[in-house]
Amino acid sequence: MKLISLIGARPQIIKEAILNQELEKEGIEEILVHSGQHYDFNMSDVFFKVLNIKKASYNLEIGSGTHAEMTGKTMIEFEKVVLKERP
Repeated sequence: MKLISLIGARPQIIKEAILNQELEKEGIEEILVHSGQHYDFNMSDVFFKVLNIKKASYNLEIGSGTHAEMTGKTMIEFEKVVLKERP
């Protein structure tokens, strides 16, 4: 089974640490996608490092913007990943 996880905000990144471990135990292939809405080391990368989370297979590089802009960009870019990966 192949599963895609989309993360972006700090709470999602923290939850991913536990989810990733459990998926690995079950032998489920996880494709990790980072929205890129938090692109500063202290807002994102530090959690990957400290919590030993694997590097995301994709970074959508959404960046900053209004809520609507970020949501729209995320949906458009995430759809491309889903169509490519076929989870």
